[in-house]
Amino acid sequence: MAGDLQQMLDRGFSLEQMATVLELLSDDRAQRRRTDELFEVVTTGPEASCVTNRDTSVVVRELFAHAQTSVLVAGYAVYQGQRVFRALADRMSEVPELSVRLFLDIQRGPGDTSAPREIVRRFAHRFRTTQWPTDRPMPRVFFDPRSLELKPEKKACLHAKCIVVDTRSVFVSSANFTEAAQERNIEVGLLAKDNSLAERIVRHFDSLVEAGLLAGVM
Repeated sequence: MAGDLQQMLDRGFSLEQMATVLELLSDDRAQRRRTDELFEVVTTGPEASCVTNRDTSVVVRELFAHAQTSVLVAGYAVYQGQRVFRALADRMSEVPELSVRLFLDIQRGPGDTSAPREIVRRFAHRFRTTQWPTDRPMPRVFFDPRSLELKPEKKACLHAKCIVVDTRSVFVSSANFTEAAQERNIEVGLLAKDNSLAERIVRHFDSLVEAGLLAGVM
């Protein structure tokens, strides 16, 4: 810093000009949010004794339980969903106007040549009966139709894993919506409180739906 100030003097800056520059720099730093205020590390699995992070399952339950207006969930694999989505389903009962959309992956089983409509029907039935808590309002569910293509070169999967709550909180993680990923595997994610980031992710999925690239299941 002393060297920088000397360079400014050598270039002909007056003391008043230098004071103004330092004041501007100070104001800029004060206004910038620190990284640890923007992002929080969230993990699943064992932790070293010197590091403490919040648990994935705890963060997910808290996000679901405190949602006020909207929840967007994107996930690749769902297993033991009745347990994973319990807090979200309960919140939907508590707040009837809560808008909940799930973007999930649907895949053909090995050797399954059924029509896409039949695979989607079976998926919807399994989701209602085995993956979503019983006697709770149902969310809207979407999928990528390309996942049901028969030709490998045309096939794709919905591999995103994130949660956006109230267009304010964003959780992006490696963890699927399974008991193992939420509580036992080694997984890493970031939780951000940022309206701009949340809005961009929501707009991304909105645009895919509006363009017909993602289709509704229920």
